[in-house]
Amino acid sequence: MNITLTHNKKIYFASDQHLGAPTPEASAPREKKFVAWLDEVQKDAEAIFILGDLFDFWFEYKTVVPKGFVRVLGKLAAIKDSGIPIYFFVGNHDLWMRDYFEKELNIPVYHQPKEFTINNKTFLIGHGDGLGPGDKGYKRMKKVFTFPLFQWVFRWLHPDIGMKLGQYMSVKNKLISGDEDAKYLGDDNEWLVQYCKGKLTTKHYNYFVFGHRHLPLEINLKDNSTYINLGDWIHYFTYGMFDGEQFVLENKKS
Repeated sequence: MNITLTHNKKIYFASDQHLGAPTPEASAPREKKFVAWLDEVQKDAEAIFILGDLFDFWFEYKTVVPKGFVRVLGKLAAIKDSGIPIYFFVGNHDLWMRDYFEKELNIPVYHQPKEFTINNKTFLIGHGDGLGPGDKGYKRMKKVFTFPLFQWVFRWLHPDIGMKLGQYMSVKNKLISGDEDAKYLGDDNEWLVQYCKGKLTTKHYNYFVFGHRHLPLEINLKDNSTYINLGDWIHYFTYGMFDGEQFVLENKKS
């Protein structure tokens, strides 16, 4: 997909808001802060990319969607209705997203990394979970959770039971605040770095942009190629901005 920036416009990227965790009450200030950021970037955004785990848990029954998140959903709808494209990539905490965003908000939803060309720069964009070597336990778990029969069985739970169970399991997930997100582990142990280097053996990308890792990272790979991890909206409140020439990580301070 090709995107051409018009004069003074920018592309914005954010991920890992984990709205709803650890409780709706504790999450509310972070939701308001993220909505305030959306208000700010709407002024000069050519497009906005949300790279997964917007919600700490999300499941769509055929006629029921999770209670809450009214402010962020309303703001996304208003931005999209204003003519600004929004692209949503499913994360590991909202991997059960189906067609609600597409039908209700007219926002496309991607379940795998996707290539974009923005002002003649090549991007590979995704959430980042399950990519690269290692993390075999999660990869096995993801196969189970995405198996249609498992989702069909879960859908037969009453929403009050299913949502409570899903939220409990999700908050307990170490990927939210585990020690593995506290520091950079080095190229050999950062599996997304290894994934990016593997992709470069077959095709050149100027930027690899991912979330999931929860740690803001900007790593030069080779041959004018950079791996970006967007951080999160739990501890860092970081986001990415591309102005057509350079990609920078910035911080929402207030």
